[in-house]
Amino acid sequence: MLDIKFIRENADLIKDAARKKHLNFDIDELIAADTKRLEVLSLVEKLRAEQNSVSDNVAKEKNAGEREKLIKEMRSLKEHLKQKEEDLKEILKKWQLLMLQVPNIPDMSVPEGKDETENQEIKRWGDIPSFTFTPKGHVELMSELDMADLDRGAKVAGFRGYFLKNDGALLSHAVWQYGMKFFMSKGLSPMIVPSLVRRDQMFGTGYLPQGEEDLYHTQDNDYLAGTAEVATMGYHMDEILESKNLPIKYLSFSPCFRREAGSHGKDTKGLIRVHEFYKLEQVILCEADHQESVKWHEWLNRNTEEFIESLGIPYRTVAICGGDLGQGQVKKYDIELWVPAEEKYREISSASYFHDFQTRRLNIRYKDDVGKMRFVHSLNSTAIPTPRILVSIVENFQEKDGSIRIPEVLVPYMSKNSIKKK
Repeated sequence: MLDIKFIRENADLIKDAARKKHLNFDIDELIAADTKRLEVLSLVEKLRAEQNSVSDNVAKEKNAGEREKLIKEMRSLKEHLKQKEEDLKEILKKWQLLMLQVPNIPDMSVPEGKDETENQEIKRWGDIPSFTFTPKGHVELMSELDMADLDRGAKVAGFRGYFLKNDGALLSHAVWQYGMKFFMSKGLSPMIVPSLVRRDQMFGTGYLPQGEEDLYHTQDNDYLAGTAEVATMGYHMDEILESKNLPIKYLSFSPCFRREAGSHGKDTKGLIRVHEFYKLEQVILCEADHQESVKWHEWLNRNTEEFIESLGIPYRTVAICGGDLGQGQVKKYDIELWVPAEEKYREISSASYFHDFQTRRLNIRYKDDVGKMRFVHSLNSTAIPTPRILVSIVENFQEKDGSIRIPEVLVPYMSKNSIKKK
């Protein structure tokens, strides 16, 4: 959410943001609603003041006849005020809904483009493995090595259900353990956060109202979050932080849930796109300064790149174009890992910054050096998602005999160098 004063003073910037993000948003409708809101609010405040004045005069008036006149006047004012307060409630509903749709302004460096096909590659790392045999896909590899069972997963959990077992489960735990050690060495504070979150946190982080169809929600109108970012951002909701403690850097772990609405027919077999998964997420709250956000955004993304490099998996980094940016994102990078069986890169991580878009909604503030209250800036980046990362590990490190070499950094957590048929 942006400040309404900023929106009114920068309507052309908002229009261009909606154009660049390919969002259908009418800034003129919002400004008209805001003008109406201010008019009715002014009238309500005027009527309240008049009512208070008449009420004071009633208390002071000694003449019974004059008092009765004042009481009638007060009753009339009360009815008029009640009607205008009801009008204001309806106007506020429309205004608040429009405010929630205002797109954040993308950074000038964000490429133009309508969708993910126009994202721009900015970096490529690692040599794509050359096999002397036809590489197998992760489903075949993990099934033959008894690392996963997708058929029974579907039987138990339905579409996109899965079991990780034996070395599959151990490999996932190895990734978590190594990931915790790696990212904590960067100065991030570890947290295990709730997956079950309230509606306020989903609105605050920008996953509502636009993302409703991709969310699981309960009979109590709570939600299962698709990322630990949601609960982590809610942790400081309605708080005033100490500026001396900024930036605050978290490494949050949680189960995650996504309905993957509209994705039927895509990746229907395997571990790329599942409904239930696990993530380590990097989250930063920093001073309200653009350069600070840019600095920490690059830092977050580089952390994940270094983690992937330490595993030895080829990847590329792409700058997300305007049409593929979320409503609240100022800029976003994706890291994509090489998947040999598909002969292409697949997304494993996203790093984004938001300025005060989320924190204004969540009311997370701090006092700057001159004592002015300001909203902090927020950033986040995937550290590790499982089981998705297992796909690239097993496919890139497969051997001709069907075994899988374990990346060197994971060997201490697996207590062996390879996974073989028993």
